[in-house]
Order: sequence, then C-alpha cells, then structure tokens
Amino acid sequence: MSLGTASSPQLLRRMNSGALMRFALGAGEFTAAEAMGATALTRSTVLGVCDDLVAAGWLDEVEDSRAAGLTSKGRPARRYRLREDAGVVAGVDAGENRFTVVVADLRGGVLAGARGDAPAVDRRKGAAAERSRAAAAVERRALAARLLDEALAQAGADRTDVLVVVVGVPAPVDAEGRSPAGDRDFWKTMNPDFADLLPGVAVVENDANLAAVAEQSLGGQAHVANVATLLSGERLGAGVIVDGRLLRGARGGAGEMRFLDIVEGAGTPDGVGALARTWAREAVASGRATALAARPDATAQDVFRAAEDGDALAIEILDRLGERIARVALVLASLLDIERVVVAGAIADAVEPVLRRARVVLAEDFYPPVPELVASALGRDVVVRGAVESARAYLREEPLAFTPRPRA
Repeated sequence: MSLGTASSPQLLRRMNSGALMRFALGAGEFTAAEAMGATALTRSTVLGVCDDLVAAGWLDEVEDSRAAGLTSKGRPARRYRLREDAGVVAGVDAGENRFTVVVADLRGGVLAGARGDAPAVDRRKGAAAERSRAAAAVERRALAARLLDEALAQAGADRTDVLVVVVGVPAPVDAEGRSPAGDRDFWKTMNPDFADLLPGVAVVENDANLAAVAEQSLGGQAHVANVATLLSGERLGAGVIVDGRLLRGARGGAGEMRFLDIVEGAGTPDGVGALARTWAREAVASGRATALAARPDATAQDVFRAAEDGDALAIEILDRLGERIARVALVLASLLDIERVVVAGAIADAVEPVLRRARVVLAEDFYPPVPELVASALGRDVVVRGAVESARAYLREEPLAFTPRPRA
C-alpha cells in the first residue's frame, strides 16, 4: 500500500526515529552497529537518525570507540547514549492510607522519592461522612502534588522536566482516568481527578493493575500468561492477566473483589492486613488468653510476629487467613482459568505462613486444577514500581510525541 509520495519520506523517517528511540530508552551507551542489530535499520539510516535525535535533544554523542580505548583497529565506531537530563518520569502510589512517589530517569533508574500519610476516609453513611470524603479528596490531590514536587526537588528537577507520571489508586479506573460512582463515593475519593492536576502526560491506573505490571516486567515472577496479582493490605484487589493481556473492563472494574461479599468462606473484600488486625483486636477485647493482650491496638505486623513466637491465637488467625485466601484464589482460577496467584504489597514479606495454610486447603478441600500461590518478591513498593514502569511504557509507545528538556 502506498503511503503517498509527498508524506512517505517524512513518515518513514519518523517511524525510524521512533524505533531507534525505543532502543535507546532501554540501552546504555550504544554504537551504530548495535542499533542496527536491534532495529534492522541500515548503517546510513541509523547514523542519520542519530544525528537528528542529537539535534532534537534526545541523544548525546559520546567518545568514539577508539578514543574510549575500546578498539585500536579499523574505522572508529560512533557511540551514543540517551541524554541524561532529557526528562524524567514519575510514579505515584496513592494508597488509601499512604502515598509513595518516585521520580526516575528515562531508563527507570530511581532518582528520588517521597512518602506521606493520606487523610482518613469516613466510609459510613450520612451527610457528615459525605462532607468528610469530599474534604479527603481535596487533601489527596494536594498531597500528591506536594510529594511529587518534593521528589522532583530532591532529583534536581521540576515539573517542566516530567514527561509522564502514572498514579495508582485503590479504585477501578476507566480509559479516561476516571473512577465510577459507587461504594459510597469511596472510589471517587480515592481518585479525585488526579489526571487534571499533575504535569506531563498524567495517567491514572488501578493499583493492582500496576502491581501486575511490576510483577511481569521487573522480574518479580517468571512470566505467566494467566496470573492474578492480589494486593492484600486493607482491601483485596487483583490485577488480572489472561492470555498475556491485562483485563480492564468497561469501567476498569476487572479485578474488583466486591463479589466476595456473597462467597462463602471469603466474606468481604477486606485484605490480609485489615483482617489480621481486626480479628486480633476482637479476640483481645473478648478476654482471649494471648500474648497480643498486651497490644490492644495490635497491628497485622504484631500478629505475624506473635505467630512466629508460637502464640496460639496468632497462629489461628493466620490459619483463618490462609483458608480465606485459598477460596479467593480458587474463585479467580475458576472464573478466569488463572494458573498463579501472586500475593503482593506490604504484607508480602510476611505472608508465607498464610500461603502455606492456603496451599493445604486447596490440596485437601478442592479438586484440581488449583492455582499456584506465591508471595511477591517486590516488597511494599510494588505499586509505585509498576507506575514507573508503566510511565516508561507510555514513553516507549510513542517517544516522539514528547519533547525533551532543552539543553542547558
């Protein structure tokens, strides 16, 4: 098919430039020959495009291979690298209780970060609770902006340097970055139009989806085409990949766990951290003999530590959590033919005892196939790491749609 004689040279040049930029975004220093091998472009095309990208401010030409002492024979190879100060990307984990912001260079290297506690959200009914949620939404917007500015300042950058920022929220998110009404406006409180507030290309995404991106792209787990990444702190949410594709749905609600309210043995969408804390406090209030009695405001971490020390109540709570996780995993596997469920988030470092019990329940109480259960290795920052990686993916998709920072 003809592209048209007038426009085809310019279009071809742009396509070649995009291909070379995608290579440069993942490379360190590179030679023309290395770029040729990665892009299948000719030497003359690579050299011409690299000259264009140097002029545009995306690349720097560095010492040739002979001057750098890499070779002493033949024609010296021209060498290039992505310009270090061409811009930055940012990721924001706008959690229910805590925000984390990371600013990274265009290859994903972390430059700086900032954290802050989120305002409490009143989930009850009534006019007073509605006013509280409206105020919390305003505070969440201000907190995201403040932490981003703090991280940028630490990185020696400012808002004009931001090419893409991705925000993860504990709510379904549609293709326009908005969250639907529902759950007493909790979702809209969690996502108070962040996309209108932040610099660069601002993208809002569900936090569990970003955790799934991190697990698949950052070496958290071996690649699996059918996997659910289960965020399990205060509430359960799943980023679901089926046949290698991230599921979203019309309103971004794929992976929302509200259906657990009607699943026997699962009960609610409350997460492992929230349930461990709630069950421990209820037992202590009832006068149950336990080492946790000294901690009437016991946290999930207290429960896990007590279980390690052999406390009977804490072990019982972890077993109950394992039974619940087993049922949640089986529901996901039954509905979507999931092969693996990855439990991620801050609780992942300690969740192995829960998963051991869950594996026993799956083996003894249900017939195969049942999903593999594993803990994430990416720690509490899995969402913000997924946000940074997603920001880089947006940049790689159409790099020439962005403008690099002017040279000093």
